Amino acid sequence: MAREFTRNMFIMLVSIMIGVVIITFFIGDIINRSQIETITTQHVTEIVDINSRNENFTNYHLQGAVKMDSAREVREMGNYHFDFALFWFNNALANQSKNLTTLCIDNCTQAMEKYLSSYENFGKSRPYFIAAMNYTNNSKYLEILGYYIGFAGAGQNITMLRYNASEYLRQAAENLSFGNMDLVTLLMDNFTYVEEMYQEALQQYQEYRYQIDGYIFFSTIREIPDIEG
Repeated sequence: MAREFTRNMFIMLVSIMIGVVIITFFIGDIINRSQIETITTQHVTEIVDINSRNENFTNYHLQGAVKMDSAREVREMGNYHFDFALFWFNNALANQSKNLTTLCIDNCTQAMEKYLSSYENFGKSRPYFIAAMNYTNNSKYLEILGYYIGFAGAGQNITMLRYNASEYLRQAAENLSFGNMDLVTLLMDNFTYVEEMYQEALQQYQEYRYQIDGYIFFSTIREIPDIEG
């Protein structure tokens, strides 16, 4: 009887131990699965976050670049009319021709319109580059974005100076057509002063342009690892 009881107790203990092992296995499996799911979720979230940052970075940079390219193109059109305006003014001054002053005035007006439009587009491009800086921690990307921001400011500076120079030239042409030579001289002195300021500002503009055009570590499509330690 005692042997039967001992055997039954042994069987029961073995069964309990097996049950504990099985339960422990299932609990461990559940915990491992939960950890794997958590890690997977974290990785997916990180990937989504990286993709989102890259998309936002590219989007803001490209929008800024489009505005900036437009500003540069319109500025060149302004320069075209400005050069013609100065050409017609010098000819009008030499020949005392009212018809030539009219050509100068017309080109000055068109130049001013282009310079003002270019100024506005340079200004509109700047916030996009600032926003793009929020979506990268790459030092070289931040550096080139800084150049773009500086370039936008320099672009606004030179286009506004040329706008003012065109206005002085236009007024000088108007007074030339009326024979007001004292005012013509005064206005052309102002014109020359502004043009000197323009030439100085143009150097900074060109420096930013060279930095941007010559930058070799920049991709607008995706981010690259920071190669600096």
